[in-house]
Amino acid sequence: MHNQKPFFMRDPWEYDPQAPRPVRPDSHLGFDTRALHAGFHPLKNVEDFRSFVPPIVQSMTYPYQRFDKFPDYIYGRSKTPTVSVLEERLAALEGGEGAVTASSGSQALFSLIFTLARPGDNVVTSLNIFGEGYKQAATIFPERCGVGFHFVDDPADPNSWDREIDAKTRLVWVETPSNPCLSVADIAAVAQVAHSHSVPLLVDNTTATAALQQPMALGADIVLLSLTKFLSGNATVLGGAIVGPEALVEDIRWNTIEFIGAIMQPMEAWQMLQYLETLSLRMERHSANGQKVARALADHPKVLRVNYPGLPRHPQHRLAQQQMSASGGLLSFVVPGGLEGAATVMNNLELVVHAVTFGTSRTICMHPATITHEHMTPQERAAAGIDDGLIRLSVGLEDPEDVIEDLDQALAWL
Repeated sequence: MHNQKPFFMRDPWEYDPQAPRPVRPDSHLGFDTRALHAGFHPLKNVEDFRSFVPPIVQSMTYPYQRFDKFPDYIYGRSKTPTVSVLEERLAALEGGEGAVTASSGSQALFSLIFTLARPGDNVVTSLNIFGEGYKQAATIFPERCGVGFHFVDDPADPNSWDREIDAKTRLVWVETPSNPCLSVADIAAVAQVAHSHSVPLLVDNTTATAALQQPMALGADIVLLSLTKFLSGNATVLGGAIVGPEALVEDIRWNTIEFIGAIMQPMEAWQMLQYLETLSLRMERHSANGQKVARALADHPKVLRVNYPGLPRHPQHRLAQQQMSASGGLLSFVVPGGLEGAATVMNNLELVVHAVTFGTSRTICMHPATITHEHMTPQERAAAGIDDGLIRLSVGLEDPEDVIEDLDQALAWL
């Protein structure tokens, strides 16, 4: 809980590829220890809160002690004590200097790009991004803010990224593993390309989480997170975050979010703090279950293709093994019959729930072509591997045999 400069004294963040990365004081601690203690310790924070659990500070305004003394907290649009604990913990888990939260992952992305880019600038990304992010890239920013987006032809080829970067590029944005087709980008290689042009690299780490993948250790400068997914794990919280250099996250906080006001509330932040305590345990189980379900689907005669980086036949399987400790709980698979085939399978599932999210403790499915990625053109969906028969499956914490049995009986209707 640092005493930051007031918003009117802040300078815009400028990326410097030569600047050394500060070492976090808690970097010697293990991941699970940071998930439990970063930002708040029952003994070290006794002067602030005499509590074993971080308290919910619900106040939206904070009194000045003196007219000429700028307080740590002023107004709920900028920051609040409970949210600050969460931001410190997220930064510690990802290995960043700081973090700023938002009302959703989509809002976090918007706030980042809105802070960095100006009319005439551009961002380089690919079609392998989440649907709401694509909408921002394809229409919202170009049409309403004058910020363009360059989509690389082959996300697996670092040279493809290099060709799209120009003098007006302010950010390179990678999602890996991607939603919904689980493509894996080489973070270190793309970071090297971006840095050769003095451009920062953003990695969306929502699918893997810091429990399975550490983008900043591989060269990323900024991490985007949807807290709504595996980080919370139970579909009770809507939230997002940007992790990165402290100057950047404070620029976003004081020069964008302070005025837009799309913030995370103390109650949701407090819930997230409880959920993060079990993150690595949950991701280990999600990964183990995901691996079993993916193998079963890969061997099923009525499944045309399975997208899961833990399968040897995945095109970036070896790369995924190198930069991830496990493959996670998200996968997708293609059934015959296109839209009708996908509807048949999904309508006959009995245990698996049809819902628009992923990363929950219960196994859920969703149809990307008609829901999350409906704004893409058919040609763009084809290029991204989003077939009409593609079903996204978020494998939960149930007994995997029960999930497999339910998928078997639903596929039998084809």
